[in-house]
Amino acid sequence: MSRRSAIPGNCFLPAVAILANLAVAKAGDYDPASLDLAALLECRADVPNYNSFALWLAGERRAADTLGWKEVASGNPFLRQYQLPAPVHVFGRETVTIAFTATGPMAVLDGIAAADLARQLNVPAAVSTPDKFLGEKVVAESTEDSGGVRLATRITLNVSTVESHPGKALAGCSYALDVK
Repeated sequence: MSRRSAIPGNCFLPAVAILANLAVAKAGDYDPASLDLAALLECRADVPNYNSFALWLAGERRAADTLGWKEVASGNPFLRQYQLPAPVHVFGRETVTIAFTATGPMAVLDGIAAADLARQLNVPAAVSTPDKFLGEKVVAESTEDSGGVRLATRITLNVSTVESHPGKALAGCSYALDVK
């Protein structure tokens, strides 16, 4: 996962700060009614769309309340977790729990092993042991030069396990923008 994207909350990493400065994504311009959470989770959105949402969620006071989301302790300092007011249907399953990593949203899924879900989604395993699963599939990748700045975008579908969520599979999308 890229270290250069937003973590919903109070901290922003370099690429998102640059994005904000370039006015590509502005928190105040985001319309929460336009949120398609399933599209964000399943990698059917683009990087600017995700970053607009992430900046809004991180920057607007009570943004989660606006969506009816309840932030809950994740037990993991690298995940920000929310209970949804209604299930979201993703990857052929439903969940009422989502978590955000440094680069994107993940559905927290019960009833399926991460390795089995990864096989269903054609996500190759990078790590597959009894204690840890981590898989990633590149969905979109591009590089664009603009005014002496190179913007590289990469969208990946990720399936993993984490110690803080035993017996659960996390599946979602990573939206990375690298400014060079």
